[in-house]
Amino acid sequence: MTVFEARRVITMDSDRPDATHVAVRDGRILAIGAAEDFAGQPVDCRFADCVILPGFVEGHAHVMEGTLWKHTYVGAGDRRNPAGELVPGLSSIDGVVERLAQAHAASPTDETLVGWGFDPLHIKGARLTRQDLDQVSAERPMVVFHASLHIIVANSRVLEMAGFDADTPIAGVVKGADGQPSGELQGIAARLRLLRALGWTSWAGELEAADVARFGAAARVQGITTIADLHNDLPDSTIEIYRAACTEDLPVRIVPALASASCAPEDGVARIAALRAHNTERLRFGLVKIIVDGSIQGFTARLGAPGYHNGAPNGMWYVAPDDLKRIVGIYHAAGVQLHIHTNGDEATEAALDAIELALKAEPRADHRHTLQHCQLARPAQLERAKALGVCLNLFANHVYYWGDIHRDLTVGPERVARMNAAKSAGRLGIPFSIHSDAPVTPLGPLFAAWCAVNRISSSGAVLGPDERLSVGEALHAITLGAAHTLHMDSEVGSITPGKHADFAVLAEDPFAVAPEKLRDISVVATVVGGKVFPAARP
Repeated sequence: MTVFEARRVITMDSDRPDATHVAVRDGRILAIGAAEDFAGQPVDCRFADCVILPGFVEGHAHVMEGTLWKHTYVGAGDRRNPAGELVPGLSSIDGVVERLAQAHAASPTDETLVGWGFDPLHIKGARLTRQDLDQVSAERPMVVFHASLHIIVANSRVLEMAGFDADTPIAGVVKGADGQPSGELQGIAARLRLLRALGWTSWAGELEAADVARFGAAARVQGITTIADLHNDLPDSTIEIYRAACTEDLPVRIVPALASASCAPEDGVARIAALRAHNTERLRFGLVKIIVDGSIQGFTARLGAPGYHNGAPNGMWYVAPDDLKRIVGIYHAAGVQLHIHTNGDEATEAALDAIELALKAEPRADHRHTLQHCQLARPAQLERAKALGVCLNLFANHVYYWGDIHRDLTVGPERVARMNAAKSAGRLGIPFSIHSDAPVTPLGPLFAAWCAVNRISSSGAVLGPDERLSVGEALHAITLGAAHTLHMDSEVGSITPGKHADFAVLAEDPFAVAPEKLRDISVVATVVGGKVFPAARP
C-alpha cells in the first residue's frame, strides 16, 4: 500500500469531496482521508505541497497528436510539443513556406513532407495552394493539414499521384481561377483518395510505437490519464501497435473509437465485438465515431437558417441524413455506443432524428450516445437531447481560438454567444464534458476549463457570458463528466475507493486561483494505476 499526502485532495466525489491523503493498493484507490486516518502507515510525501485531483479525462482527441509531432507544425498559435517545448506560431503564408522549406532541406526527399495546423482565418484569410507548396518542391510529395483536419492542401506531385485534374468529379476538390485543382481538398471522399495515393492507412500514415509514446507523453504533460483516440480506421496493424504500447509504462489509458466510414455498419458491429476481446486496463475498445458534417471555420459544417453569417454556401454532409439513420439504427440495435460529430445545428438535428428513430425501434436505457462538438445546438435541440438521453462533449476551446472569427464572419454575434452552451446543458441536467479535439487545438484540459469558465476570445472579448461555467463545473467536465461520456465513470473520473488510482498532481489549487489564471496552473505529475509519471514540463 502507498499513501500519498497532498496539501489538498479534490476528489470530485460528492460523498467525500476533500481530503489530504489517498491510499493506493494494487493500482486501485483503497481509501481517502486525513493524516490521522493513516497513522502508523508509511506516507509518500513528494506531493505534500501540491494538490491532487482525479486524472483528467480527454474525451475527444486523436492519436495524430502523437503522429503529427514527427512532422512540421505550421499553425498560427504557439504550441507545446510532447516534450513540453514551445514551438512558435506563424503569421503568414511566407512563414509557412519557409518552415516547410527548412523541413524539406533537413529530411529525406523520398518521404512525404507533411505540415499541419494551418489556419487561413488566422492569417487574414489567405489560402494555401499547390503553387505555394510547389515553391518548396513540385517533385516531392507534400501535404498540409488545416487545423480542423477537415481540409488538406496538396502540392502538384500529390495531385498528380491521386489523379486530380480539372475534370475530377469528386466533391471537395477546390478549383482555382484556371479551372485546375487549387490543391485544397475538402470532405472525406477527396481526402480518402489522397490517402490511398500516398499509401496511408490513416490521416497521418501508418501508426508506429513512437507515435503512441508521443501521444502518451503529450497527455502526461497536461495531467491527462485517460484519453480517447476518437476516429481511427483501426486496421490490424494499428491494433497490434496499440496492444504492444499500452502497458504499465505508458502514462495514459487509451480509448480508440472505430471510424464508421472505414466499413459498413454491419461489418462494424462485428469488428467492435472482435476488438473488445483485446481490452485491457490500459486499452479500451468499443466506441464508434460517425462524422456528420465538417468544420464551422472551414465553412464545411451544416448550418440551419440563417446559414453562414457572411452568406457563404452551406457546408458538406459527410453522412447524409438518411444514411445516418440507417447507420445509427444498426449500431444502436447492436448495443454499441456512438460518438457523433456534429458542428452545425442542421447536422445536430439530423443526429437527433437518427437517435430518436433508433430508440423507437430499440428502446435502450443509458445508451450514452454522445454528440461531439455540437457547437451550435439551439435551445430546443438541447431540450430534445435531454429527452433522448444524449450526452454532449462541447468544444469550449473554439470560443478562444475562433470566437472573434465566428462573431464577425461565420455565425454572427448572437449565435457565438450561445456556442458550446455548457451552462445551458448543465441547467437541463444533460451529461456533458469539454474537450480539445487535439491536434485541432492544443491538448490541455486546464486550458479547456479556462475557456469554459471565462469564454474569452483571443482578442480578449467575452463571448456569451451567460454560458460561463463555474470552476467546479468545469473541473467536473474534464474529469467525471468526460468519464461518463466514455462509459468509464465507474473506473475513472473521481478519487473514489475501488477506482483506478489515476491522479493529476497540480502545483496550485484551481479553486484558490483567480478564474482567469486557471490555464496557468502547472502540472507536476500524473499518477496512473498508482505509478507516478513526472510531467517533464519546463
